[in-house]
Parts: sequence; structure tokens; C-alpha cells
Amino acid sequence: MSMTFGWSSSVTLLFDFWDVHGPAGMVLSVFVVLLLTVFYEVLKVWRLWLSSSSKLAQPQSAYAPPPSYRSDSTTALESSPSESSLTPMEPPPPAANTTHRWLLHAIQTALHMLQVSLGYMLMLCVMSYNTWIFLGVVVGSVLGYFISFPLVVHK
Repeated sequence: MSMTFGWSSSVTLLFDFWDVHGPAGMVLSVFVVLLLTVFYEVLKVWRLWLSSSSKLAQPQSAYAPPPSYRSDSTTALESSPSESSLTPMEPPPPAANTTHRWLLHAIQTALHMLQVSLGYMLMLCVMSYNTWIFLGVVVGSVLGYFISFPLVVHK
């Protein structure tokens, strides 16, 4: 196996059955690798979005003081929460919240496993030292970031 980049249209990717011979097979393989890379980038953003939305969905502590609206004329003593404002207003939710958190954690774990596995598979594709496959991974990464970036900005 050559350890330098080449422009050949013959390469074996990841598995014995993914043996590419000829330009048509190479175009199809580059397209598949490009789509896998786009999915990898979207998966990264999806995990970030899921993590941030689950943090927003967590209820505030029942013992948290109410937000204070201080003006320049109020003193620190007047704006500090009293004992009565720290009493719980409603009882904390039962185990459903805990079950919801464990479900989100399990989903995050599965998505992390998928992301890491896909990332290593793409790395192994690049390590075939085929320039076409390398360009497919780079273009797929750029395209995936371009598609998924609005999801990060508008969360």
C-alpha cells in the first residue's frame, strides 16, 4: 500500500466488499463518502443542539431566589432575598424528570457512539491516501458545516 496521495481510480475502502475499480465506482464512492461526512457534521450540530435544549428544558431550582430588579438607588440589603422568598412555591416534580434526564443521556450516549464511529471510519477513508476520497471528505465537511451552521446560530 502506498503511503502517499495518489489519483488512482482503484482503491479498497474500509471493507473488502468496497473495492473500487474504475472511474464510475470512484465517483459513486466519493459521493457516498461526501454524504457520510455531511451526516457527520450535521450529527455534531444535532448533539450540540440537543444538549443545549435539554439544559434549557431543565426547571430552575424550587429554592432559587426570584430575579431582583435593582436600581441604583436600592441598597444591597433591600435587594437581597429574604427567607420567605426562598421557600419552595411548589413541590419538586417526581421521578419523571429523572427518567427524562436519563433518556436524554442515553440518546446523547448513542449519538456520541455514532459520531465517534463515523469519525473514525472517515479518518480511515482518508488514510487510503486516495486524493479523490480525501477531497470528498473535505467537501462533505464544508457542505455539512454550511448546511448545519444555521441550526447552531438560531437555537
